[in-house]
Amino acid sequence: MRVTLAEDSTLLREGLIRLLVEEGHEVLAAVGDAEQLLAAVEQEQPDVVVADVRMPPTHSDEGLRAAMEIRKRWPDVGVLVLSQYVEKRYATELLTGETEGVGYLLKDRVVQVDEFLDALERVNQGRAAFDPEVVAQLLGRSSHAHLLERLTSRERSVLAEMAQGHTNAVIAQRLHISQSAVEKHINAIFDKLELSGTPGISRRVLAVLRYLGE
Repeated sequence: MRVTLAEDSTLLREGLIRLLVEEGHEVLAAVGDAEQLLAAVEQEQPDVVVADVRMPPTHSDEGLRAAMEIRKRWPDVGVLVLSQYVEKRYATELLTGETEGVGYLLKDRVVQVDEFLDALERVNQGRAAFDPEVVAQLLGRSSHAHLLERLTSRERSVLAEMAQGHTNAVIAQRLHISQSAVEKHINAIFDKLELSGTPGISRRVLAVLRYLGE
């Protein structure tokens, strides 16, 4: 995998470089601000970009803005955004666009190497990768939370797994139920939340997060 990094913390940036190289990936560039990130992506056309939400000069949303610009200009480049905290406005803004090849992880998740690498691979494959805590907060603060009351506890569990970007087969394994049961629960979720049953993992995640995160 060809990766471009954007992180203003030298320690974290160097740690990510070492991790990715040890896993056999190629780090094309590792930069410290959004302007350098855009220039690097334009020059190298990586498979995936890993970018911090907050970067110089204001440390507000430069990384997020750069990520959204990358999605617009180079839609084949996957984007995995890192954030210190769950920033609902930023997460919603990113996730209510096309979510093929998009991820949003808390930085604490990076030290859980397997989870970070799994998210990176999902984004590289054009799938979605959302931090469970991000999903939980988007679900919990939704203005449409009353619709969630229609769901059974099992359907809530399936919804949370689905919103993280997991396939039906993975959801079945994680919840210890059959894949046909997962499919049945997902159909019920879309019916109860008044969502269309558009097929495809990234499309269904987009539908759920748009509805619950707006």
